[in-house]
Amino acid sequence: MPLVNDCVFCKIIQGAVPSSKVYEDDLVLAFLDIAPFNYGHALIVPKDHHHSITTLPQEYLARMMCLAPKIAVAQMRELKAEGFNLLLNNGRCAGQEVPHCHLHVIPRLVDDAPLLNISHKKYSDTEAMNELAARLQKRVEL
Repeated sequence: MPLVNDCVFCKIIQGAVPSSKVYEDDLVLAFLDIAPFNYGHALIVPKDHHHSITTLPQEYLARMMCLAPKIAVAQMRELKAEGFNLLLNNGRCAGQEVPHCHLHVIPRLVDDAPLLNISHKKYSDTEAMNELAARLQKRVEL
């Protein structure tokens, strides 16, 4: 899928918008987030424009996921972070602000507040949970 003219991440990939690059190869670009959750928060973006992980070719996803722990290790060593979050939002309702698939690599310190403040839901019972799992199984396509 070609790059999109009005996409800020596509403009960063093209060099039309500056970024603080952490890593780049033929498939992906990683750079520091301009509005970080934590100091050192990086984004990994595919060099082809895809809105969602659901349309992203596997070679791009594989590269993003292989790169993420390498960036996380660099963050932990350089920033003395004690952990990290990987976050991939798909769709506006999920918090995706830029409609170009991207993976957040967020360094975390022991005293950091929770990244997401989501209340956990509960299933009414095990049978309801198993019924939903069975319905989802039927829709998973490889």
